[in-house]
Amino acid sequence: MAYSDEDGRLAVQIARRAVDAYVQARPFPTVKVPERFNEKAGAFVTLNTFPEGHLRGCIGYPSPFFPLIKALVKAAEGACEDPRFPPLQKDEVDRVLLEVSLLTKPDLLDVRRPKDYPRAISVGRDGLVVAQGPARGLLLPQVAVEWGWGAEEFLSEACMKAGLLPDAWLDDATRVYTFRAEIFSEVDPRGVAERRELGAEHARH
Repeated sequence: MAYSDEDGRLAVQIARRAVDAYVQARPFPTVKVPERFNEKAGAFVTLNTFPEGHLRGCIGYPSPFFPLIKALVKAAEGACEDPRFPPLQKDEVDRVLLEVSLLTKPDLLDVRRPKDYPRAISVGRDGLVVAQGPARGLLLPQVAVEWGWGAEEFLSEACMKAGLLPDAWLDDATRVYTFRAEIFSEVDPRGVAERRELGAEHARH
């Protein structure tokens, strides 16, 4: 495990404070963090409605461009204004669950031929980035588990997220990257954050 449960809880707390500050149009408060939060890392912040569990926003940075604390704050702010949804309102803040995904760097998946991609992907472990020219689509590993997708469907959905045809992963011009995520989610709004074990969730599907 790259991050401890304590790290995960702190990451969720930082994201929650960033959401609060953003919707109230005030500066993000200074937070004392361990040194590893100053190291560059990819991160996503997801907002889900509570108790319905509908997606309300999800924004992040797959590559380690920013120190982790900055990536978390920027991702949380972005999730409040995910262009797929209306901006998050003050009266919604206590009715959303925050989930933080702490990412490894995406690695190019090297296969002999595109048909081999599904066998090289592990649902419940891997997230996907599909790229072709300027088009890019990313899906976090928990998305495949939540929707009950197999590897081929996961690839197709990532292609469509990139604005490509569902079978674009079979094109030699398409590049597929995998990454892993350690995921921490609030149990209740503003409540304790727990680590999600995707392998166990996938086995139950």
